[in-house]
Amino acid sequence: MQVNRSKFKEKLNETLKAVFPILAIVLLLCFTIAPIPPSILMCFLIGALLLIVGMLLFNVGVEMSMTTMGERVGTIMTKSKKFFVMIAIGFIMGFIITISEPDLQVLAEQVASIPNMVLILSVAAGVGVFLVIALLRMLFSIALPNLLVFFYAIVFILTLFVPKDFLAIAFDSGGVTTGPMTVPFIMSFGIGIAAIRSDKHASDDSFGLVSLCSIGPIMAVLILGMIYNPGQSEIVSDSIPVVDNTVDLWGLFASGFPTYITEMAVSLLPIVIFFGLFQMASRDISKKALIKIGIGLIYTYVGLVLFLTGVNVGFMPAGNYLGQTIAGLSFAWIIIPIGMIIGYYIVKAEPAVFVLTKQVEEMTSGAISAKAMGTSLSIGVCMSVGLAMVRVLTGISIMWLVVPGYAIALILTFFVPKIFTAIAFDSGGVASGPMTATFLLPFAMGACGARGGNIITDAFGIIAMVAMTPLITIQTMGMVFKIKESRLRRKVSGRKVYVPLEEFGDMEIIEL
Repeated sequence: MQVNRSKFKEKLNETLKAVFPILAIVLLLCFTIAPIPPSILMCFLIGALLLIVGMLLFNVGVEMSMTTMGERVGTIMTKSKKFFVMIAIGFIMGFIITISEPDLQVLAEQVASIPNMVLILSVAAGVGVFLVIALLRMLFSIALPNLLVFFYAIVFILTLFVPKDFLAIAFDSGGVTTGPMTVPFIMSFGIGIAAIRSDKHASDDSFGLVSLCSIGPIMAVLILGMIYNPGQSEIVSDSIPVVDNTVDLWGLFASGFPTYITEMAVSLLPIVIFFGLFQMASRDISKKALIKIGIGLIYTYVGLVLFLTGVNVGFMPAGNYLGQTIAGLSFAWIIIPIGMIIGYYIVKAEPAVFVLTKQVEEMTSGAISAKAMGTSLSIGVCMSVGLAMVRVLTGISIMWLVVPGYAIALILTFFVPKIFTAIAFDSGGVASGPMTATFLLPFAMGACGARGGNIITDAFGIIAMVAMTPLITIQTMGMVFKIKESRLRRKVSGRKVYVPLEEFGDMEIIEL
């Protein structure tokens, strides 16, 4: 019991540190340059309370359940050494987990010209295929940069055949589908596979699964765009609730709870069934461990219900209204620095970011600290939101930012230690989670509407930008590590025998 209390206390401190800056920024704006109705402010505050409790339960639950489940599946599956069984299980797992992702339902609703089920199944199949590719990369030690360059080249070729109005949504899909359900399971799955390898690059290769899985949805949605030729008919919901009294206020949240209770039950059920069948076949986990996983799943379920209700009912209207108000000012340019400040802090409240930074710190034995990871992610998202606000004000095409951005990120992959490339591209999918979809996207939509812009082309794409910039900032951190290592080596070589760089593993470089 004492262990549980200490764990809850630790997670509560992390959650409060992540959420408090966003609360402070929004309240400061509300009482200065961007006044909002009291009803929306109350929705935001109640949503923040639900978010804090939800994140707390989610983070504890994931550590107890999803992480253990993913690692065990990865380890047992790889130990079987049955190649085609591993491929089949990898595809099925990627397919099932993607269908379980609640943000995918939101994406499907935004693309009216493509049937919901067609889009969901296509994206799920895309993730399944790329999870198999990621699995093969780990098993055969294929270099991640080469795969990233190859598949992103295909993505950008496909953009030439898709309506321009659809490109922003297509790139957003890569970030949307790697959310709080997908990331913990897939990342721990990679760690489980790497655990049975004994070579020096095993820990490096445990990362990179999320990065490849993020390409599948983009490619799938672009192909659907070529088939269905979608355009300006997309559905965009920017309604702001009007609440006259406390009963109506409670009614908003009361109507949201059943929706997310059902959604999360549907989301978790396929994963539970898959793991149950896997356990029945392998019988590799003790009864005590299974009970712990069950309790963790309950925490995860309740946490996500509270989190999603809080951000969808409380944060979305506040983000939309703030965007409208700030963009309507005579000095509308101020939305750029405000957006950057919000972006810097909001990524810290993404549920999957906790999972990523913790696993990176553990797998690198503290060489890459959670604090350094968090700072790099915050800088990346700060830059991306600033660029997204520039797009809102100017209406420039997302391709003018995405093409050079990914070009820089892909070029860097050939000059930084492998582990930084894998972590960087994983971070892109992790950073663009539900906080981005339910606060930053409505913020951009509200600002775009106030400026009279095209919401589909100018507001959408912010998720894609948030997914792109961490690729550059974290690899830049890798370059700093490499430069420091080179200086240290030159200093050592003056006293001892010089050791060629090739003889050092990536983990040894980091430790230096």
